[in-house]
Amino acid sequence: MTKPIFVLNGPNLNMLGRRKPEIYGTTTLADIEATVREHAGALGRGIEFMQSNHEGVLIDEIQRARDEASAIIINPAAFTHTSIAIHDALEAAELPVIEVHLSNVHRREEFRHRSYVSLQAETVIAGAGAYGYIMALDYLAQR
Repeated sequence: MTKPIFVLNGPNLNMLGRRKPEIYGTTTLADIEATVREHAGALGRGIEFMQSNHEGVLIDEIQRARDEASAIIINPAAFTHTSIAIHDALEAAELPVIEVHLSNVHRREEFRHRSYVSLQAETVIAGAGAYGYIMALDYLAQR
């Protein structure tokens, strides 16, 4: 059996649908998870979906992915711009990494233009909203 794809989400993404809907939309993280699970099932792929506001928890999941996952889709949220530790964990995982952002971070504040995660990502999807997760799954399916 194929190992699942880990879909990891960083801080404040549990607030989707309520936090800045003009930027992030009204779709909740639970809505995204349901859509991703359905699409992954249609592709014959399993997923493990998680969200944490804690950097160390995300690093633990990335480390677990090394042995238990086939790939990582990650929306590191604010950790994108700050976490060398997540960068290093992704490097050590030695898996395909797809970085997803709901908003186009390049059209936002300057501090959001730098991503430590992108240095480890095979592909970056930004600005497609919740559909970015589906794009990431499709990319992995055709890879």
